[in-house]
Formats: sequence, structure tokens, C-alpha cells
Amino acid sequence: MKLKSYISKFFAVLSLMTISLSAANAVVTNIIPFGPGGESDVTARMQQSYYKNIYNDDIVVQYKPGGGGGVGWASLNSEKDDGSVIMGVNLPHIIMQPIAKGDAAGYKTDDINVFSFFHYTPDAILVEASSPYNTLEELLDFAKKNPGNLTFSGSGTYSANHLLTISLNQKAKVTTTYVPFKGTGAAVQALLGKQVVASAGYSTVAAAQGSKVRMLAVASEERLPAFPDVPTFKELGYKIVSGAYRGYALPKSASKETVKEWSDRIMKINADPAFIKQMEDNAFVVVNIGHKEMKKFMKDQIKENEKIAKELGLIK
Repeated sequence: MKLKSYISKFFAVLSLMTISLSAANAVVTNIIPFGPGGESDVTARMQQSYYKNIYNDDIVVQYKPGGGGGVGWASLNSEKDDGSVIMGVNLPHIIMQPIAKGDAAGYKTDDINVFSFFHYTPDAILVEASSPYNTLEELLDFAKKNPGNLTFSGSGTYSANHLLTISLNQKAKVTTTYVPFKGTGAAVQALLGKQVVASAGYSTVAAAQGSKVRMLAVASEERLPAFPDVPTFKELGYKIVSGAYRGYALPKSASKETVKEWSDRIMKINADPAFIKQMEDNAFVVVNIGHKEMKKFMKDQIKENEKIAKELGLIK
């Protein structure tokens, strides 16, 4: 019996080692459920060199856009669960899409095995540099005089961008038109190409596009250090504080050891001073929410977003 017990324990340990080494040595595919050029893509590209330096392995970025991320998330649990495939995830998208769309979302929030959120970006309203609108009030005045004619580009439906426009419509008592794209990159190109009047995007768009765009308001608690002249929505009389968390998930069938290992790897990159500086220089807010904190964090986020959904009339 002792020999049998010893052999069982030996193979159990060997199994854990195999899982760990599989996650460590495989060429990793990072599936971004949006098109190229958005925040999920940009930060994934930033991480590549740090991952290579630390682990001497490569991460290959692939795109699977559609449905504001929903196409990718609906397919997550059909991917390999050995740690060789991870997928980008966004909040509030993975909560709000199932709430608003129901079965049509193609997935449920509980289907998404999130192991890390590593950065956050506040929502913002932006216009193209030659736009006649220099303030949010000027833009909203146009909306009041021309119901439905103020068009906003944004990334996906029932995403942070979409919810910003719904909230602004309610609080400013205006009617605007939201035009969803497959990612921030495409939404920004629509703005620069003057296909829309404005964009419901993120503060990072202003950092990336520089003088090509003008940010009229940011949905942060306080003004951003990188943009001290841009007022918050709260300053302008609209109680809007919102944005997007971004991170990664594994298939639900992935082992606890694989989840922990990947969480630790992302946290290690996040702790690199050079990576932190690069993120901050591009207006990303670094956060460290790993697998240990994830259950409580998601529970709190679900509760908060259900409350928001009720306030916005998405659910009763």
C-alpha cells in the first residue's frame, strides 16, 4: 500500500511538472478578439519583448475580431487548455454583453476563465483635430439641435465605449448615434477619416494620435497627469466615471497550476519598471489583479455592472 501511495504521489507531482513545463516552453498564441491597432493589441505587442527577455519564449499575436470581442470569447473554451493559448479579455464587455444580449452574446460571463487584469484605460470623448467643436458643451449643443446626427465611433457593442454614449445620452438628455467597429483601431480611423462626428474612445487614443485628435472630456475621477487641460465629465456636471480593464483568460478546463503560472507571468512583466514606464507614457494605468484576487474582483464587478445596466435601462 505504501509503494502504491508513493507511486501515485510521484505521478501526481510529475503531472504538475508536465503542466508547468508545457505552459512554459510552448510557443504561446495570444488571441486578441479585436482588430489590430487597439489597446488590447498595443499592450500585447508591448508585452512580447518583456516576455521574451524573461522566459526566452515567444508570444505570437493573432486576431479574432467580431461582436465587440464576443466572437473570440464564445470560442475560448474550444482552445487548447495546456497554457499554449491565452485570450485577451475586456471589462465591462464580458459582463455587459451577456446581460444585454442574452443567448445572442454566444457566451456567459462565467464561461470566461480570467486569470489577470493588468491595465485600465478611462473612457473619453474625442474629435478630429479640424473639428469645429472645442468643448464637450459645444458638441452636446450640436446634438441637442440635431437629434441623432451626432455620430460616435467606438469599439464594439455593449462595450465601455458604447456604454459611455448611452450614459451621456441619459445624463445630457441628447440623442446620438453610436457606430460600432471591430476595435479601437478601426474606430479611430473612422474618426480621422471624418466618417463620424466624434469618437467614444479612451484616453490612450489621445496619447497615440497626438495632434491628430482633440480630447474633450475624460471619464476619470481626476484629470490625467498626461492631459492636465482636459476636464473630467464630473467637472462638467456629468457623473460619469468609466473605462475598460484589460487582461487575459484561459479555457475553463485549464488546470489550476496553469492558471497560477500564467497569472504569475503577467504580474512579473507588470512589475518591470521599464514596462510600467512604457505603459504610463502611453496613458495606460497599470493594475495588478491576479488569479488570487480574481474571484472577489469579478463578483464585485458583476454586481456593479448589473446596477449600471439597470440604471441605463438595459435590464429591469
